[in-house]
Amino acid sequence: MNLDSASGVTAPSGTKGAITSNTRPKVVSLVNRIVLIGRLTADPELRYTQSGVAVAHFTLAVDRPFSNQQGERQTDFIDVVVWRKQAESCANYLRKGTMAGVDGRLQIRSYETQDGQRRRVAEVIADRVEFLERARRGSGGPEAQMSADDGLAGDSRGRAESSSDSDSDDFEDDLDLDNLPF
Repeated sequence: MNLDSASGVTAPSGTKGAITSNTRPKVVSLVNRIVLIGRLTADPELRYTQSGVAVAHFTLAVDRPFSNQQGERQTDFIDVVVWRKQAESCANYLRKGTMAGVDGRLQIRSYETQDGQRRRVAEVIADRVEFLERARRGSGGPEAQMSADDGLAGDSRGRAESSSDSDSDDFEDDLDLDNLPF
């Protein structure tokens, strides 16, 4: 390998001088992917565009995995935007305080306020929202555990599981420890 002193790039052995276009290292694809797990700070706000497309906004409170010098955990409040059928599902099943998982991409957009100032907003555009727990009783929404998925083609799929009258999950009744392979 030869080091090109002008650029600091190493060239394959046997090449002289500057690196030609056919010997440049391949560039890795750029990635804009966000995965979050947190609790909603308020019920999702559902609106419709002028063309009738559903859009929901909510904020996730996500604890950082470390504590500060006083031993307190810091929390980030992250704005999330969800589109189409998935937005309607979020508005129907998510409530303030419920835990949700979001898989999406970061978007930075800017707008101008009424007094002419430019503002920038960072928000996550959700490709997939997982409802990680049942809605709490008395929250005004149906009590269900559901997954909302808005694929690349724009179709939505949701699975709802009705809960019983008891607050506890009955998963233990279905689990036979003698049948586990380990």
